Amino acid sequence: MDFSYTPAQAELRARAASYARLLMEYELESETAGGPLTAETVRTLTQAAMDAGVYAINMPREWGGAGLSLLEQVIVEEEFGKVTNCLWDIPWRPANVLALASEAQREMYLYPILRGEKFDAFAVTEPGAGSDPSSGTASATRVDGGWLINGEKWFVTCGDVADFLVVQADGTLFFVDKAAPGVVMSRQPHFMHTAVNGHPEFTFTDVFVADEDVLGEVGQGYELTKQWFTDERLMIAARTVGMAERALELARDWAVSRQQFGQPIASFQLIQGMLADCAVDIAVNRAYTHQVAWEADHGLDPKTMHAKASIAKLSASEGASRVIDRCVQIFGGRGYDRSYPVERMYREVRVDRIWEGTSEIQRIIIANELIKRGTAALQLKGA
Repeated sequence: MDFSYTPAQAELRARAASYARLLMEYELESETAGGPLTAETVRTLTQAAMDAGVYAINMPREWGGAGLSLLEQVIVEEEFGKVTNCLWDIPWRPANVLALASEAQREMYLYPILRGEKFDAFAVTEPGAGSDPSSGTASATRVDGGWLINGEKWFVTCGDVADFLVVQADGTLFFVDKAAPGVVMSRQPHFMHTAVNGHPEFTFTDVFVADEDVLGEVGQGYELTKQWFTDERLMIAARTVGMAERALELARDWAVSRQQFGQPIASFQLIQGMLADCAVDIAVNRAYTHQVAWEADHGLDPKTMHAKASIAKLSASEGASRVIDRCVQIFGGRGYDRSYPVERMYREVRVDRIWEGTSEIQRIIIANELIKRGTAALQLKGA
């Protein structure tokens, strides 16, 4: 098996890295502003992502997306993960379930996203339904010509900038215009990280949704949400690997240049041990995340893919947490300064062990796969 990038993949990585460096120029501006950037800046960076071919990377080229394979998406997201303040949200990645929309729905919802005119947000989590989305109580009641949606959704990532929501209610997904009567953005929580976009809460009171705005089949919502989780978990794995890579690079350079007791702190074995442990965490998780994406591109069974994406997310997010903790320690007092990337990474990486399924849920998924199908299912598959 050839583990090297093809020339096209190497060129893609270079483009993604160049765009990521552009985003890095806005990190301190975002941090100082409490997260958001100006609409003009977002438009400029959105166009730059389109020009670089790293916008809507998970959508077909014929529709206006970048049309990348899953491995190619991982390559891009790893570079994006090196950017703080969740600025990687700007090169928009539409919810993968939108690819299953009807042609009329694509015209209304998806194609405007691919042109940078609209944005989507996935509304799944509820006050009493987090790791188990099937326990949600948001209801969809049949009425003439459509449905009435009632309920509450929490942690709707990018819901503050979205034009419409994909709402899970009674096991079905619905397109809901954010401006529709009965939709209220009820709260904008302030979290540990200073992100360019927020994670607001919404209430839905007798919100009418027409029949033509059902995404997929009635009752298919849980299965589609599971597919969404699978892809997102793999992308989190890729981004946390990228975050850890940047943190180690910064910490290594600091350790080589920082003088104490008349010598660089890199000459101290305790610092060397931390640097070495960081390199190990990164190398192992990077290799596995790439492996799973490659297997998925070569026909990996969806159920096995679900479990392997959980392994990748669990291992990479926890590994990155260890890496960044060490890097903050290497920086010492400077690592506690918000103007330094490692401090922002320290706050940002924590949520990667929570959102899109906690580390504990990933362990349950992995254990269930082992119990049901044995250890062989989780081994490397050939092409």
